[in-house]
Amino acid sequence: MDINSDSDIPGSNHLSNPLKNTDDAGADENNKMALELEEQKDKYVRLFAEFDNYKRRTAKEKIELIQSANKDLVIDLLEVLDDMDRAEMQMAETNDIEQVKSGNALVFAKFRNILQQRGLASMDSKGSAFDVEKHEAITELEAGPQMQGKVVDVLQKGYTLNNKIIRFAKVVVGK
Repeated sequence: MDINSDSDIPGSNHLSNPLKNTDDAGADENNKMALELEEQKDKYVRLFAEFDNYKRRTAKEKIELIQSANKDLVIDLLEVLDDMDRAEMQMAETNDIEQVKSGNALVFAKFRNILQQRGLASMDSKGSAFDVEKHEAITELEAGPQMQGKVVDVLQKGYTLNNKIIRFAKVVVGK
């Protein structure tokens, strides 16, 4: 009887050939790991390509959205352009200045209305307190005590688009 042998014990022959079993198990494990690694690499490459395509697609959609938004505005402004063309022809044909003034007033009202429908609003600044968040001071002017630190005159109107300032009002401030 060999003390290093388990041949006498039923089902215990692992000591007689220990390296052969572990080599086979290790090789199988390595193969499984290699296959899993390849699968993960493939998933990664596909996901990366999918994300790259997503970025390109969203960038293209953003450009198209901006272009279509501009298109809608231009279509609305074409009506005003048509009115201005008619007013120009009317000015050449008539000597009635009041008729020309009223026609121009209608064209300007239509133009302002289109811009207001798109979210544009002018800022009423005259007489209000000077605010660096809304106004750009061009100069200061001597004014009475009630107008100190207030907007005395507006040189160029300020505008907001959907409640966001897009142009500061250029103003004269009382001192």
